[in-house]
Amino acid sequence: MFRKVKKRHSSSSSQSSEISTKSKSVDSSLGGLSRSSTVASLDTDSTKSSEFRVKYVGAVEKLQFDMSKTLQEPLDLINYIDAAQQDGKLPFVPGDEERILGVSKYGVKVASLDQCDVLHRHPLYLIVRMLCYDDGLGAGKNLLALKTTDAEQEECSIWVYQCSSSEQAQSICKVLSASFDCALMSVKS
Repeated sequence: MFRKVKKRHSSSSSQSSEISTKSKSVDSSLGGLSRSSTVASLDTDSTKSSEFRVKYVGAVEKLQFDMSKTLQEPLDLINYIDAAQQDGKLPFVPGDEERILGVSKYGVKVASLDQCDVLHRHPLYLIVRMLCYDDGLGAGKNLLALKTTDAEQEECSIWVYQCSSSEQAQSICKVLSASFDCALMSVKS
């Protein structure tokens, strides 16, 4: 099953008071890991994170790094997620419980709604790729996939979250792109 990948586009409107984007795409790399991102700036003095309500679909963890090399392109990652769903490794539909996905200059944190329980932490430097696309089930939901690696770059994992709309998924990607760009700017300084 193939799905059409929605291209991420940026606009001249600001996402929040802390983030501004320009309509130009660049290929940025951090620590040898490449990712496509939107040129943006994030308030580096702020410790605030942008928060979004999502549902956790599941994860395929601890894939050997050789497998990670075959999942470089967005379509490869989507096809792998589809196959994992068909094989029962990932559910097609998430549980009913909503989570708070917070994005900051440090990475991504997924917590319970009351934020008392942290379920996942994805440090920025371990995120290899982010991708949002329509789940193909006809309900207008979008999936956000994060491909992460471990500190030794021996294994990778794929984390899948369901967003309520394509706008929400694109907003998460824009904020995460701004975080990458912020980190890259501070490394170059």
